[in-house]
Amino acid sequence: MHLQKISLVNFKNIEAKTFDFEKKINCFVGNNGVGKTNVLDAIYYLSFTKSYFNPVATQNIKHNEDFFVIEGDYLLNDRTEKIICSLKKGQKKLLKRNGKVYERFSDHIGQFPLVIISPADRNLIIEGSDTRRKFIDGVISQQDKQYLNSLISYNKIISQRNALLKFFAANRTFDALNLSVYNEQLIGFGAEIHQKRKEFLEKFTPIFNEKYKIISGEKEEVNLSYKSQLNDSSFEDLLANSLEKDKILQYTSTGIHKDDLSFLINEYPVKKFGSQGQQKSYLIALKLAQFEFIKKQSLITPILLLDDIFDKLDEHRVSQIVNLVNNEEFGQIFITDTHFERTENVVKQSNKPYQIFNLEA
Repeated sequence: MHLQKISLVNFKNIEAKTFDFEKKINCFVGNNGVGKTNVLDAIYYLSFTKSYFNPVATQNIKHNEDFFVIEGDYLLNDRTEKIICSLKKGQKKLLKRNGKVYERFSDHIGQFPLVIISPADRNLIIEGSDTRRKFIDGVISQQDKQYLNSLISYNKIISQRNALLKFFAANRTFDALNLSVYNEQLIGFGAEIHQKRKEFLEKFTPIFNEKYKIISGEKEEVNLSYKSQLNDSSFEDLLANSLEKDKILQYTSTGIHKDDLSFLINEYPVKKFGSQGQQKSYLIALKLAQFEFIKKQSLITPILLLDDIFDKLDEHRVSQIVNLVNNEEFGQIFITDTHFERTENVVKQSNKPYQIFNLEA
């Protein structure tokens, strides 16, 4: 699979632009602020129907404009596939595949697999558990539709249960039977999601460890640890034991929506004890492991986006990453950088077809 062409209208700072891509390596160079990352984000949008960097859809429309359109032509299994994603202020986002409108965006996820590596990934380390759960869910959902649907259902029921708890508090009432309807649904979906997350990490962690060894030159030991309240108790017991607390807080305080992933280096949290270079290597290893996992599960080679990949890494680690990316395991790659010569030197080493777009030209 590869993206042959993309056309953008009023997307972020881009008024109107069309790019025809090389099937292997494509680079965008230029100073900060010229729109390099915005092109990558548009490519991401075509796979996930949302921005990687800004979750508020209308804020991705160019200033003083009313709409944006992203149009992409892919070659998938020797077939041309046209994906169009558009948004007009005051209306619902529209997603089409070969002219046919998707009723549910979730049906599109995983059809055109993609992995992005970006400085924004540092949020995985420095922010709360919600960010790390989204990472796990994003990897699994690209190749497991049932998981994605269960996750959507679970989150919907959590919202409904929380609304009911707020209603109880506001009206000084309580209806155990009404609450038990939501509890039963949560227990079913929650147990399924917890099990799939466990199974995923059992397969994913060895791949991650191997990628980190290659990038770091086997200098450090790393590990991922899955933290879940369901590891030690049944969901039924958790809900029963937290009932009084939930009534006071007016929201559901236990469940798989509280899961977390611990990032460890030499058995210590990488957030506190990892250097900047180690943290970046950790994140790149996570994303390259994500790439390999999705490729194995979906049997489609994902598109790889490398945003400002060479920032804050020493030369050895950069060369190790380049060697990894040059491997035949990878398909189409998109790279952004501020230095034309540095980019050209790197991609020349690959001996693969490439092209460089200078966005300032």
